[in-house]
Amino acid sequence: MEPRVPRPEMSIVVPAFNEVQSLPTLLRELRAAIAATGRTHELIVVDDGSTDGTAAWLRAERARDRALVPMVLLRNAGQSAALAVGLGRARGDIVVTLDADLQNDPADLPKLLAALEFADVVSGVRLERQDAWSRRAASAVANTIRRVVLRDPVTDIGCSFKAYRAHALVGLPMFAGVHRFLPALCVFRGARFTEVPLTHRPRQHGVSKYGIGNRLWRGIADLIGVQWLKVRLLDYEVDEQDA
Repeated sequence: MEPRVPRPEMSIVVPAFNEVQSLPTLLRELRAAIAATGRTHELIVVDDGSTDGTAAWLRAERARDRALVPMVLLRNAGQSAALAVGLGRARGDIVVTLDADLQNDPADLPKLLAALEFADVVSGVRLERQDAWSRRAASAVANTIRRVVLRDPVTDIGCSFKAYRAHALVGLPMFAGVHRFLPALCVFRGARFTEVPLTHRPRQHGVSKYGIGNRLWRGIADLIGVQWLKVRLLDYEVDEQDA
């Protein structure tokens, strides 16, 4: 087993399912954005059981970029599972998440990190969304219902480009659908929260893995469980001086 590199300041977590066409551009753009921040980093890409050669591509790329950490799931387990695997592997004090489909612009990374200076969780809000009207409508309905039920401050839960202080994520429950609710769960435990407007780009390759059936209706159903969790989440701090 090869030795781990020193603990990085920042972990970037990217779930990917059949996005091998997008990954070369994504990693090139991410590296440029990370270099502009001056932070040490690890880039964790979780292959969620892809069938398009993503795993092989990541392993080959790892040979030339030791900051890249490929995590390969043996079968497609869904975005929440892939995200949970990546978060479980992350070692940085700052954790950034984004999708692999290039609709998030990595050049917005410094904007997220700047906002994190005064917050524990920073959530992106997609401006001028480059999606079909049906997806925009489904998101609008789901966001409205979620905010009424949970009374959380998140404007655009579907924007995956987010930044967290690692301590805000410690001990959060992982479940199917959790990728939609992570910022809200952090807020329920007292995390400082803010939002920043971000660029949104048209999809260049492949097709979306979500539609009304598995985004709107499933998201609404998940609200029942998250509302239950909201009032039962443990919220505590340990005085480390006696540890």
